[in-house]
Amino acid sequence: MAKITALRFARPPKELVNKVASFPYDIVNTEEAARLVAGNPLSFLRVTKSQVDLPPGTDQYSPRVYDLARERLCDFLKQGILVRDSKPGFYLYCQKMGAHEQCGLVAGVHVSDFESDLVKAHESTLEEKLVDRTRHIETVEAQTGPIFMTYRHREPIDKLTAEVRKRPPVYDFQTEDGVAHIVWHISDPGEIEFLEKEFEQVRHIYIADGHHRAASALNVARRRASGGDGKGLSDFVFSVLFPDDSLNIISYNRVVKDLNGLDAPGFLKALGSRFGVAESPQGMSPRKNHEMGMYLQGKWYVLEVPPGLLSGRDALGSLDTSLLQECVLNPVLGIADPRTDRRIRFVGGSRGTKELERLVDSGEFAVAFVLFPTTISQVMEVADEGKIMPPKSTWFEPKLRDGIFVHLIK
Repeated sequence: MAKITALRFARPPKELVNKVASFPYDIVNTEEAARLVAGNPLSFLRVTKSQVDLPPGTDQYSPRVYDLARERLCDFLKQGILVRDSKPGFYLYCQKMGAHEQCGLVAGVHVSDFESDLVKAHESTLEEKLVDRTRHIETVEAQTGPIFMTYRHREPIDKLTAEVRKRPPVYDFQTEDGVAHIVWHISDPGEIEFLEKEFEQVRHIYIADGHHRAASALNVARRRASGGDGKGLSDFVFSVLFPDDSLNIISYNRVVKDLNGLDAPGFLKALGSRFGVAESPQGMSPRKNHEMGMYLQGKWYVLEVPPGLLSGRDALGSLDTSLLQECVLNPVLGIADPRTDRRIRFVGGSRGTKELERLVDSGEFAVAFVLFPTTISQVMEVADEGKIMPPKSTWFEPKLRDGIFVHLIK
């Protein structure tokens, strides 16, 4: 029984939203963020990556970074760059990227749903990143970016959101990456109550993207819970909840710096003892699960997982990311922990196979692997089993923008 609630969000006036909205803090580094904010004092990256306004080389985890983030958020509120809603409400946030469209409900999800395992995760978190976001939330006293959630779709919710979309939106703008962002406000008390009751029928909610944000928000809620009644602002996690049938997952690919002491013929021989290996047309992209592409020394190959290797495997073991790690990355290339090994890099599928070719042809990397996208049903199956996927198993696209909504917890 999911407990969602309407919140009083702080958000930009309509005429400023396109300048305020920014990429999530965790998909751009400091140098990229600095380029993105150049000439735009309203970019929300000045809050989420405030080191862009500090001297080059500043430690991104220094107290000054968090203090400046708080100053920036306070300035945005004082100057009317962000304005807090007068009363709680839901929002419907739709994104259009090419032919794909996804619409999710902007809401608060109670921390008790995370603690009771009603909200399910599929990724582990890194302590350094968890400490960073916890400090950020505590210092700025706000959840500055949403958790990207999904749930098994329900027809009554779909019908209401379809009606909401017939109304004039509060925002309708396009960002520089070509993604359209359209937002509708749901303020009617009857509709709010209807949605709250409908979500009580949702058995599980799944974190699609934003595991560190979610865990950090939960940390802050626990620290503030002493003597509380569970109804404080920090007891609700700022989320956007999408029906599962609307989401778009693209591949998350891998490049590796060397062949672990093997030459190319030796490496191909080692692969051939595990997978079917054959040369393939240029820019080979997998067409189905258990088919992988590989780029090595200017040639593309297709790797086929033999049926016998799949026998008796659970949802986690059947993932292509698991099979690649278990059969190639660890035993052949010597990458036991892809989270910490500096010989491997993960490349979002949105960059295309040309980017993989470029990285290998440059000599910086020796081999690239292209995977078929993990499906949302696989994500849910693994989460339902209470297991954790290999790192970078999913890349959800388009990404939610920061700065359109802010959940103040004070």
